[in-house]
Amino acid sequence: MPDYIIRGGIAGRERLRLLSRVMRPTTMDLLARAGVGTGMTGVDIGCGGGDVSIDLARLVGPAGRIVGIDLDAVKIDIARSEAAEAGVSNVEFRACHLDEVDGGGGFDFAYGRFVLSHLKDPRAALAKIRAALRPGGLIVVADTHFHGHFSEPDNAAFRRYVELYMETLRRRGGDANIGSRLPGLLIDAGFEHVQMNVAQPAGFEGEVKILSPLTMENIAEAVVAEGVTTREETDGVIAALYEFAQMPTTLLSTARVVEAWGRRPADG
Repeated sequence: MPDYIIRGGIAGRERLRLLSRVMRPTTMDLLARAGVGTGMTGVDIGCGGGDVSIDLARLVGPAGRIVGIDLDAVKIDIARSEAAEAGVSNVEFRACHLDEVDGGGGFDFAYGRFVLSHLKDPRAALAKIRAALRPGGLIVVADTHFHGHFSEPDNAAFRRYVELYMETLRRRGGDANIGSRLPGLLIDAGFEHVQMNVAQPAGFEGEVKILSPLTMENIAEAVVAEGVTTREETDGVIAALYEFAQMPTTLLSTARVVEAWGRRPADG
């Protein structure tokens, strides 16, 4: 995963676990609103540690089936183990690229969260997803509009974290603010009945406050490798963010998350 800026492996899995807990209420609402339901077959693209894949498997029930794919083999192994421990048998995990998924044009839906922002060619990925869906099949995507972060009070380390993330991802060929473009990208890719929503968890207590410093910690290697700033400044931003997050009266948000969904035309 040479272009992915966030640390992978076991450490990266623990960040994704926290992220999934923070995002779960809005994600489950999105899936229900988009129309994911019992008996459907679906693919979870960039599934990470499989948290959403397992929720999807429970949502579609025994008559349905979920395939979760990710490039990080360590996370995929963890996902398989955790699904087995949870007794969820209608989900399959594969360490592979989107190109290697052969849905035969038969998936009822495809889901992808925080994936397109990391890709150099999101349009090509959407074309591949469209081909994996049956006619009339559903696509559901969610991604960041990173400019939308906010804190109260204003905090220099928090603002610097947002800058460092966006610039590092840009240098790797991604777009941290792709969220606002999602509806247009779906329309350009040939999807119809496109709809959207905006979600943004925030709070002055709980795990949502830890997400920003934890993410900064997990992109530190990429920030320094890309020459965006020094290791010394990176460490200082991480420490200042944790200090700010631990204050009981401060408010921190996630990135603004744009959710979009639509359907492959029934006749094409």
